[in-house]
Amino acid sequence: MTRTRSLASGLLAFSAAAVLALTSAGGASAAPAPSGDQANPSVTKASVEAAGAADYWTAERMQSAIPGDVLAGKALERGNRSSADIVEKGKASTTKATRGKQTIAQSEVPVSHIGKVFFTLGGSNYVCSGNAVSSANGSTVSTAGHCVNEGPGAYATNFVFVPAYENGNAPYGKWAARALYAPTQWVTNGDMTYDTGFAVVNRNTQNQTLTSVVGGSGVAFNQARGLTYKSYGYPAAAPFNGETLKSCTGTATDDPNNPQFGSQGIPCDMTGGSSGGPWFIGTSSDGLQNSINSYGYNRSAVMYGPYWGSVIEATYNSAAAA
Repeated sequence: MTRTRSLASGLLAFSAAAVLALTSAGGASAAPAPSGDQANPSVTKASVEAAGAADYWTAERMQSAIPGDVLAGKALERGNRSSADIVEKGKASTTKATRGKQTIAQSEVPVSHIGKVFFTLGGSNYVCSGNAVSSANGSTVSTAGHCVNEGPGAYATNFVFVPAYENGNAPYGKWAARALYAPTQWVTNGDMTYDTGFAVVNRNTQNQTLTSVVGGSGVAFNQARGLTYKSYGYPAAAPFNGETLKSCTGTATDDPNNPQFGSQGIPCDMTGGSSGGPWFIGTSSDGLQNSINSYGYNRSAVMYGPYWGSVIEATYNSAAAA
């Protein structure tokens, strides 16, 4: 299913990417078999306190926020469908590209509807990436599931979206969330198959909705596999610094190491902080969004994103109508 693009105006070295180690050489290559009830998808919502969130995020706190990939690692520890014998869980981000070498990720000028998300979990401050998507409420932001909920565990607080962030500048302000949504499979089991979340943000002080100010991407669900994508994010671990927008482009292929996730990957070496950044069908930010930066493996410069099927579509529908 696709939804028409609407513009109202004008891994765990990045996300969970460095958290997972390559599985054994004999990894299965069978067709993905995602878990969960696809026919009757369930969505979990949490209302969050928006008052004071924007003021909480001073320049100093934004600069010192921890890349959200470590949260994906913790989710793996708490209960995932990966084998504990072959998956390395909970380690800090490791760099998949070294200084002095050319990186796959390319530098981009700011895109009005793509930005950084900042939030608090367990008393620590974190940073991920996100994107404003077209919606009935004009106030919906997509990101990774592990950037809204521990999976399983608590929901984030002090959640704000900062569109078109660059070098500490927030040209469109900080948009505080009033509600967070994630698939029940993520919230209860931390299932990487469903590592996507949505935030509904408040209007700004001029009573404008988010997408009326920055625009919003159309979204697509239940699409063919193996499409060409362009992903975006704000990688913060070396050799990147999280201050500018980066992108990767490539044709998606199935994850051969954990096929049960149903995820697809494209060549990409973005690091921690790019979690939750959007994947667009095609080769530009004008395409329909169809996934997010979710996880990767230590010794492979590939970024994986969840397949957006009926469960994630239901989550989007709930958030977009709120």
